Amino acid sequence: MTFVTATQTVVGQTQDSNANCESSDRCRHQHLYGFGCDGDAPEVGTQGRARTFQGDAPARSKGGGMITFDAAHRAVHYPKDRRFRIWIRSSIPIGIAVAILAAVLACWIEFAVAGLPHVPPVPQIYPNNFAGPHGFPLWVRYCHFFNFLFVMMLIRSGLSILVDHPRLYFNDDCTPGSEWIRFTPVEVPRHRVWTAKDDARYLSPIIGTPGYRHTIGIARVWHFINVHGFIVTGIVFAIMLFNTEQWRRIVPTSPLVLLQAWNTFVHYATFHLPAEPNGFFGYNALQQIAYFTVFFVFGPLAIATGIAMSPAVVNRFPWYARIFGGRQSARSIHFLTMLSFVAFLVVHVTLVVVTGFARNMNHIVMGTDDQGHLGMYLGFVGIGVVVFSWVVAHYISWNHPRGLQHALKSVTYPMQLLTLNRLVPHQEYSEQDISSYFWPNGKLPVREEWKHLAKRGFRDFKLKVGGLVENPVELSLADIEKLGKIEHITMHHCIQGWSGIAKWGGLPMKTLIELVRPKPQAKVVAFFSFGEALYGGAYYDTQSMENVLKAECLLASQMNGQPLPEVYGAPLRLRVENQLGYKMVKWIERIEFVESEKHLGEGEGGKNEDDEYFDLLPNI
Repeated sequence: MTFVTATQTVVGQTQDSNANCESSDRCRHQHLYGFGCDGDAPEVGTQGRARTFQGDAPARSKGGGMITFDAAHRAVHYPKDRRFRIWIRSSIPIGIAVAILAAVLACWIEFAVAGLPHVPPVPQIYPNNFAGPHGFPLWVRYCHFFNFLFVMMLIRSGLSILVDHPRLYFNDDCTPGSEWIRFTPVEVPRHRVWTAKDDARYLSPIIGTPGYRHTIGIARVWHFINVHGFIVTGIVFAIMLFNTEQWRRIVPTSPLVLLQAWNTFVHYATFHLPAEPNGFFGYNALQQIAYFTVFFVFGPLAIATGIAMSPAVVNRFPWYARIFGGRQSARSIHFLTMLSFVAFLVVHVTLVVVTGFARNMNHIVMGTDDQGHLGMYLGFVGIGVVVFSWVVAHYISWNHPRGLQHALKSVTYPMQLLTLNRLVPHQEYSEQDISSYFWPNGKLPVREEWKHLAKRGFRDFKLKVGGLVENPVELSLADIEKLGKIEHITMHHCIQGWSGIAKWGGLPMKTLIELVRPKPQAKVVAFFSFGEALYGGAYYDTQSMENVLKAECLLASQMNGQPLPEVYGAPLRLRVENQLGYKMVKWIERIEFVESEKHLGEGEGGKNEDDEYFDLLPNI
């Protein structure tokens, strides 16, 4: 089943590739192929070894200032094919429609047989009866505003994250065709390699923050900044709620509330509006359950499913993701929770308008119960502030992305070091769990040196390990195999959203470190690839010494019991199971031990961090 929006740039039949990706190899490079979540390189040629100096990123001022829409950035962020289409598996809307129709039909049957059920009045609605908690204290009104601010920013940034892999699944394999909903007109083609980066879609900045295509680095920054505000607001609200009598307004204290809520629903479903209580003094049963669900179910569920997408958590506690049906099920539930917030907002605003807009706005803005217009006017100002925050966020995203990246890092990095980064991967996957499909991401390197090595099965390959070490070495694949090999079956987590389970075999980094004996000042390990980054320059990424010493960190030379395929990173790729995939460099050419990541590139810890403002430590 397909739903087509009215804002498509191009309307037409489903195509098996992006329109602007079929014209030339150069176009394919500019638009699609780059280092994505899996550390892949685009189809760009370069000679010589990876460089470790600044200046590779062509489209921003030194220090990561304004992002300029040059030809390369425009091809990625503003492609010719900007179609948007929603396809959903037909059984899902049919099932939802049947459930809704069944409930409505039951209401009409009850109405026809027994008449309208009794809806008891709420005692507190009478101005002369102040027996229970009433009104909207200042803390309620402030929490209401800031929750609206943060939730809207979470939705907008979340949509930008979603369209980077615009498919949702209830299985962790993410096999094309197994999704239950997709936000793209493109079906994955079978006649050529189709990468996860190919699949990313454009989103208007009017709808998402920062919008455009493949802006997931900045989108994640906004998402995590605002989730902190969302959580703090929720904690403040919960503390104040149970520190006062206000909790009685939204927490049901009797199972009779469920019967009363159904009776109220019967009134609405049969187009007989029940007597509306004055919200200043109390809610009907259906409203009470709705407010209770939003705060005590939707909010915690959104946070819990977000945590279930953390590679550090899932690869340490695989059972946690299984609570939600798996990592991808958690992602789908996360999305459905967002839709639930939106649905509540639509219904809530509609009822505020139809049941006395001015009076209701005075309740939540001024804390008074009267018919004046001041609350309404100030409410419009508040809505304007929220909308203006989207404009400010857009401006900051494109003019001060590095400052934004550093702002998030200053808040989250210390907490991650103390919490998520301390988790040691401990997974429990079996051979039967291995994914039948594993998304590739990027095209093979085109350096002549790599092509020559590939033709000879990498028999002539020598891994160069140097930098701040006592014993620099050059190792062939045979040498590496003699040093030792371990295998483990792990779940790969991509920053774009997809996942896959595979068995990796190779040399533990701990063994390599024991061989080369790093000097005391070596705190960081840099991995350099044969490939290039999305906007040019040698691709590299870094890991702290603490992370490469973890038990499951290895240089993989095998995948699923076979030599590592070229498309997945031959001759060697890094596996670091507590982080997202873009940190796991593919097509490794050399390794250097350095004092700090600040001595490489733009000093952010990797090429994606330098150019696309990704996280230095992506444990979530």
